[in-house]
Amino acid sequence: MRIASEPVGLDLGAVSGMAVGAVFKQTWKMVGHDQEAPDGTGEDRSWSEVLLAAALQGAIFAGSKAAVDRAGATANCRLPPAA
Repeated sequence: MRIASEPVGLDLGAVSGMAVGAVFKQTWKMVGHDQEAPDGTGEDRSWSEVLLAAALQGAIFAGSKAAVDRAGATANCRLPPAA
């Protein structure tokens, strides 16, 4: 039986979003050599540092979203149709 993809997709998205947020924080600690990633309004950070953090965060989130979406679609297609 196929599962309703909308609610499951929302749940997977929320859980993966929290996990990916933690992955980004750990990655930034290694790449940026700082505890907190810079935000766009911080006056003590350079343009290059802010843009690098944003690009890294976007790449991590987009890649994980694509992986979760693809895994969900594949799993849903493998289930037998509802009777």
